[in-house]
Amino acid sequence: MLFDTKAIQRLAERAETLLARVEGLLPRAAEPDWDASIAFRWRRRPTAFGWQSWLQPVRHRSSISLDDLQNIDEPKRLIERNTRRFVQGLPANNVLLTGSRGTGKSSLIKACLNAHAHEGLRLIEVDKADLVDLPDIVDLVAERPEKFVVYCDDLSFEEGEAGYKALKTALDGSISAASDNVLIYATSNRRHLMPEKMSENLAAKHTEDGEIHPGETSEEKISLSERFGLWVAFYPFRQDDYLAVVAHWLGHFGCTDAQIEAARGDALRWALERGSRSGRVAWQFARDWAGGKDGSAPRAKTSRAVKAARPAKAVKPVKPAKPATPAATARPAKAAAPRVRAR
Repeated sequence: MLFDTKAIQRLAERAETLLARVEGLLPRAAEPDWDASIAFRWRRRPTAFGWQSWLQPVRHRSSISLDDLQNIDEPKRLIERNTRRFVQGLPANNVLLTGSRGTGKSSLIKACLNAHAHEGLRLIEVDKADLVDLPDIVDLVAERPEKFVVYCDDLSFEEGEAGYKALKTALDGSISAASDNVLIYATSNRRHLMPEKMSENLAAKHTEDGEIHPGETSEEKISLSERFGLWVAFYPFRQDDYLAVVAHWLGHFGCTDAQIEAARGDALRWALERGSRSGRVAWQFARDWAGGKDGSAPRAKTSRAVKAARPAKAVKPVKPAKPATPAATARPAKAAAPRVRAR
């Protein structure tokens, strides 16, 4: 069968022209405005021609500092040391922060950003559903002079999620070398990032339809968390630690020492109602108490001890009773008339 070479060439030229027009219609990722902010959020949305992704500058970010984070000295030391080495160009690890809720995991990452932003540190927040774009994010920032922390908050996976494999590859498993100016910081309430079930222990029994190598199921689940070079654990606060954080935030909102002392009882009741003593609960209580229910300035609530120390109020003298008037004096009772019995 003979082919018309010229006809095939014309067809190829037309196809190339058509593809060029289609590419012009596809959404293009705009170059990020790197000077607009020190923190960015990775955005992703579907369009008629596929997914469009871009870096959105965060205009209003948290201003929390390292000094605001109380009673987490060891985690703060580890994270700050790792971040400082990273911005100085020294070897540093990807970090997994795990533990109790509200104990300062995400706040610590934001505080490190504020502490080292002047040294070129930048933050990119990525949602769990968008972790499949991690290779694109790394390629986008690989040639930049800044240091980037890719931050994923409240990270956990269910079986079969696409982001699980993408994160494993990005951490340690891709054929390409990891970029020297990118680290991944993730927070989670789960140490191994995936649910662990009792049935996995039952599968270890040698049954007729059981797994030949049951230990490989557990190996698969811990393989992701193991790729983070640094694990940092956070624990619930003791009562004194919780009250110290409450005092710090009340002072931040302008309360006096007397007002802070008066708020102790209310702070303990607040934590009891929520079933948790943490930095987040302390922050929420301080905002509520310092602002007042009616939005007025902070006012100290008088404690029982203060009430007991106050002098008793002067008792008003009792006015003497008025002398009885003659009309009000008791009159002698009249003699009862004798009763006559009828015979």
